[in-house]
Amino acid sequence: MAHQDCTQALKKTFSHIEHQTARLTGILAECRLLAARTFALPERLKGTEQDDIDEISVTALVGHAARTRALHHFRHFFIQQQSAKQSSKAAVRLPGALCVAVNHHQHSELNSLIDDINQHKQVLKTLITQTVNLPPTARFEWVHQHLPGLITLNAWRQIMRPENPSSINFGWANKQIIKNLTRDEVLAMLEKSLKAKRAVPPWTQEQWYAHVSREYQDVASLPERVRLKIRRPVKVQPIARVWYAGQRRQQQLACSSPLVVLCQEHTAVPDIGELLNYEAASITWRHKPSAQQGRLLIPRLHLWLMDDGC
Repeated sequence: MAHQDCTQALKKTFSHIEHQTARLTGILAECRLLAARTFALPERLKGTEQDDIDEISVTALVGHAARTRALHHFRHFFIQQQSAKQSSKAAVRLPGALCVAVNHHQHSELNSLIDDINQHKQVLKTLITQTVNLPPTARFEWVHQHLPGLITLNAWRQIMRPENPSSINFGWANKQIIKNLTRDEVLAMLEKSLKAKRAVPPWTQEQWYAHVSREYQDVASLPERVRLKIRRPVKVQPIARVWYAGQRRQQQLACSSPLVVLCQEHTAVPDIGELLNYEAASITWRHKPSAQQGRLLIPRLHLWLMDDGC
């Protein structure tokens, strides 16, 4: 797709998301509220994005206050909508659940509307991350040139809609992103960094080039079929555990936005649990698998050189 066509598609797709989300929240505001709980998390201040998180204090809202907060969250697309002290790099999260009573027509209309919004959110994500074919820095500049202040993660985050759940409980998850790489794939990544010829604070451009060059040589000196793995920790995030009694099945979902539950007549309202404060020191592991052995090769990339047989 031509660059100009990408720009037009970006504006058109986001405009559609914004318009349809306003429609959705307007309808949800008019529906009879059956139950609602949202859990406000502390703002992440500028400059603290990379700090370790040991504690998170949760502020619970229930009823109409929770619904108001949820509907505002769904429309939170721009940094201009938040405090000037709040980081624009950190995800804005509001775990929770919103349950409303709907008739058959409303159920059909809202399902179609949410599906349409989610489809366009996926189109927006693909446009920004793949179709426009720009490196990350240029991609950021391109998006904010045409949609100033857009929080991309908020814009493309899906609206989750579990169907007839029996209960919804909340918790916290610590995860890692794990990716296996070949030596040549890592070399290609490092070569791209070298060609970019940029400065990364606190290094000057020359110092950064020398630093990446050393990393390149370290990887190039390895055997071609060496096992390399990225093990990057993801910051703790809220999750929802949705239980379907009829199917005797539990579904675990990342819960950065409130779940929307549409309850038709004769449909039971799900039990909604609480989200407790996060305290890293009090976590007890039910099962903690043994870590694979290896050597941290490039710390900034979380790149590990794995031992044979691991």
